[in-house]
Amino acid sequence: MVQGSFKRQVEVGRVVLINYGTDSGKLAVIVDIVDHNRALIDGPTTGVSRQAFPFRRMTLTRFVVKDLPRGAGQTVLKKYLEKNQTVATWEKSAWAQKLAVRKVRAGLTDFDRFKVQKFKSQRRYAVGAAVAKATKAV
Repeated sequence: MVQGSFKRQVEVGRVVLINYGTDSGKLAVIVDIVDHNRALIDGPTTGVSRQAFPFRRMTLTRFVVKDLPRGAGQTVLKKYLEKNQTVATWEKSAWAQKLAVRKVRAGLTDFDRFKVQKFKSQRRYAVGAAVAKATKAV
């Protein structure tokens, strides 16, 4: 099978990250393809209601729910998600962890940002001193 340069195909069962709107930052699964601009998505475990959603407002992830039937209902989709442990796999990914760190950083107060700055300064000083000592010994 020739795939070309694209690694993430739009397909039934593809897990997507919504990047616009009220459900921004939530996961959903493509249940059916409406046309070349929209897909029917559903996220029963993440709180995303079943709706037709444009591709430009979602990002395809590398995760796919295997053997998901086209147009599957919420109960079937939930069963497939639990069987494949898709949400748990997503939460372990570097992408999800980076989004979680961004969310925590966005909620910091001025004093918390100041403390982070001071800890980074202390770390830089310790690393610089260790590097200087190591280069002096060599």
